[in-house]
Amino acid sequence: MANTARPLTNTEVKQTKPREKEYNLADGNGLHLRVKPNGTKLWLFNYSRPFTKKRANLSLGRFPDILLAGARIEAQKFKGLLAKDIDPKEYRIEKARKSTRAQTNTFEHVASKWLKLKKSSVSQSYYKKISSRLNLHVLPHLGKLPLHKINAVDTIETLEPLANERKHETINNICGWVNEVMVYAVNTGLVYANPLSGISKAFISPKAVNLPTLKPEQLPELMAALNGASIKFVTRGLIEWQLHTMVRPAEAAGARWDEINTKNAQWEIPAERMKKSRAHTIPLSPQAQNLLDILKPISGHREFVFPADRNPRQAANSQTANMALKRMGFGGRLVSHGLRALASTTLNEEGFDPDVIEAALGHVDQNAIRAAYNRAEYLERRRVMMCWWSDHIEQAATGNLSLSSNVTFLKSRG
Repeated sequence: MANTARPLTNTEVKQTKPREKEYNLADGNGLHLRVKPNGTKLWLFNYSRPFTKKRANLSLGRFPDILLAGARIEAQKFKGLLAKDIDPKEYRIEKARKSTRAQTNTFEHVASKWLKLKKSSVSQSYYKKISSRLNLHVLPHLGKLPLHKINAVDTIETLEPLANERKHETINNICGWVNEVMVYAVNTGLVYANPLSGISKAFISPKAVNLPTLKPEQLPELMAALNGASIKFVTRGLIEWQLHTMVRPAEAAGARWDEINTKNAQWEIPAERMKKSRAHTIPLSPQAQNLLDILKPISGHREFVFPADRNPRQAANSQTANMALKRMGFGGRLVSHGLRALASTTLNEEGFDPDVIEAALGHVDQNAIRAAYNRAEYLERRRVMMCWWSDHIEQAATGNLSLSSNVTFLKSRG
């Protein structure tokens, strides 16, 4: 039957008075004005639900918050949904759910989920670096924003202070991390696209800077300086340990006694302590084993091979060796990470297989099958190379005994 209701007027809606019982005034097309005994006036959309054909009312709001014209627009929108067999009530519930989810999924909330996943694929030190820099430079400005409000302009503006300080490497890292957060959001269906994909191009690309290191022929100078240096015994041992084992500063400083496999003469660093979160085994030369024998009376009863000076229950700081090298006069010429480069350059010049050298340095081979082969096949070849390297260090220290070759010291300890 056709809808014959006479449309309401603004005056009628405004002047309608309450009665003892609530009643409805029809406007047509399913729109009604419900007048309650207390004088409240509500707009309702009455319709037949798709498929079930049951009658239902959907509230459109109060008058005068919603005027007649606004209520008609809403009713017309819902009639359009019904023409597509979409239930207006279900549509509204889903829309509210999406809005709530969008407001709840802030950048900070999603970044915390991404960080939990990231933690399993990077070293603990690198995880802390990511977390601290996001907390310091990004989350105070963007953290409370819902994902759908994250945009390139605001993010670039957030990083401008770092650009003004010429911290290009930090910016480059952060651009990568926030992009990973947004890609995670896309992959989990929280947003449809990543608006930050090109933000790194708004900043100057960081220039590759080689860390200061010595030339191979300058190794005797380093050993002489170590012999005469006024530094703590454990610190000297740490520098020599890093030199002999070719590991990164944090890996050396965090060495634990339970990582040392004395039976197989190996140092087995677990994945969580490595930069690329892959366990790394280092064959120990006789000189490296001598270092451990010297340090055992000092720290063998503790967790860490190189305990911190102030709190021996903690590991030495990864910057300890750097500070010592600077006090020894190598400021600007050598950092502890540069000891790896010194070893690599020397071994390459001596003609050792570059793949074996890369394996010794703990660099991850992109070919997983080859990497698995390397770990098994290269271990013994690495042992030969590491012994040569330690012998080379010992020769460079002739006349300026290194700890690892100080037999007299070892005997006095025994």
